[in-house]
Amino acid sequence: MTTERECDQLLVERVRDGDKQAFDMLVAKYQRRLMRLLSRIVHDPAEAEDVVQETFIKAYRALRHFRGDSAFYTWLYRIGINTAKNHLATQGRRTPTSTDADSEQAEGYDGEHLRDINTPESMLASKQIAQTVNAAMDALPVDLRTAIALREIEGLSYEEISDIMACPIGTVRSRIFRAREVIAEKLKPLLDMPVDKRW
Repeated sequence: MTTERECDQLLVERVRDGDKQAFDMLVAKYQRRLMRLLSRIVHDPAEAEDVVQETFIKAYRALRHFRGDSAFYTWLYRIGINTAKNHLATQGRRTPTSTDADSEQAEGYDGEHLRDINTPESMLASKQIAQTVNAAMDALPVDLRTAIALREIEGLSYEEISDIMACPIGTVRSRIFRAREVIAEKLKPLLDMPVDKRW
């Protein structure tokens, strides 16, 4: 039984040997996931599609440099995030940056109060809560938004996020902690409101 990483590596090797269909298979596999991630950074859907396309072009051209030290999707996501940041910069939009919070505080954070409110049932039960979460995520600085999207939407580990974002795990934990704090703060007024008044 081959792992996803091994399958991707085999496809990469086929692309290097001149098999363009193998690259099409990688695009088909990762296009939607990459679009979901990059649309969190580049808010305009048409622009996000352009950035995804540019990411795959860059990845194709750089494939000979891919050593396989990390998973293919990790490498691809890193290219995508950098392409999105560059896109925003060339559009004259400043990419919001973040300063790192106390890593010890982030390391000790268990997110217990967020788990209570971020259940699938509560998200489905309240369209308003979902809209608030999305708006709060969209307003985050790009580093925080990327980290929380990779963790909560893509379901990646802290190690994978650290690799993709090219920063220490402590920084990843700090960014996710701060993103969760901001989202929880935006949700607090809704959750303190009686259920019949929410929508």
